[in-house]
Amino acid sequence: MSRAARISNLLAVTIPFVAFILAVVLLWDRGVGWHDLALFAGFYVATALGVTVGFHRMLTHRSFMTSKPIEYLFAVLGSMSVQGPVIAWVADHRKHHAHADEEGDPHSPHVGAGSGLRGLVHAHVGWLVMDQGQARKRKYAADLVEDAGMRRISRGFPLIVLAGLALPAAIGWAITGRATGALTGFLWGGLVRIFFVHHVTWSINSVCHFFGRRRFDIEDHSTNVWWLALPSMGEAWHHNHHAFPRSAVHGMGRFELDPSAWVIRGLEKLGLVWNVVRIAPERQAQKLVAPARERELTAAGS
Repeated sequence: MSRAARISNLLAVTIPFVAFILAVVLLWDRGVGWHDLALFAGFYVATALGVTVGFHRMLTHRSFMTSKPIEYLFAVLGSMSVQGPVIAWVADHRKHHAHADEEGDPHSPHVGAGSGLRGLVHAHVGWLVMDQGQARKRKYAADLVEDAGMRRISRGFPLIVLAGLALPAAIGWAITGRATGALTGFLWGGLVRIFFVHHVTWSINSVCHFFGRRRFDIEDHSTNVWWLALPSMGEAWHHNHHAFPRSAVHGMGRFELDPSAWVIRGLEKLGLVWNVVRIAPERQAQKLVAPARERELTAAGS
């Protein structure tokens, strides 16, 4: 990874964090406007779904089919999360699945940096300055490399990031008519939102390969973490996902909340997506392990 790329990744990690601390300090005991919270929530949901529905389930695993305009829309929304260009993100994630928790996995907490706290930190943020964007795009994301629209979106990543910061600022100004409204819109709908989307996404790489429950008989250390389900838009049912990577639905149990799957289902009902991959209960049952073995696997995963 080049020195410039390392610096960019470090800035992407630290600037939103510093902005969050400043927001707490400056606004402590003074409150925050409804429009700031609305901008934070709206841009959080939109960009998080850009990652979970777009980058992950649609582009990485082809869990459903859709039109090019919908593909490109989700690719742009995912790019606004500031997790790297879409083609690089998909290549890294496909490489992760090809070598899950083995040598070659770019962000496993169990190999490379060692296990324990050091491995957990590596999987959460350390890999960003060492291995992010290093997966060979022609090998792991050839379908996207050959798509002219995806290439343009990937090359336009810096401009899309700027747009993702400018939009909440512009909306904040339009609502309040004041420069302070633009500033707080930029802060809450931009930097603070990026901070939260980052750390929730990174927790899937770290926490969901370290703590949690397991019920399928698979080789890696992936886990389900219920308390991350809603903020991660359903991605925290990560063990389910590793058991059935092409499934558009990650929350496979009755009480496993999966907002990304709800969005995909809604789009399907509108006729905007089709060929949605779902795993039949019978096929899930074939991979289930006995209760004693489940406890053993869960202990191993933690």
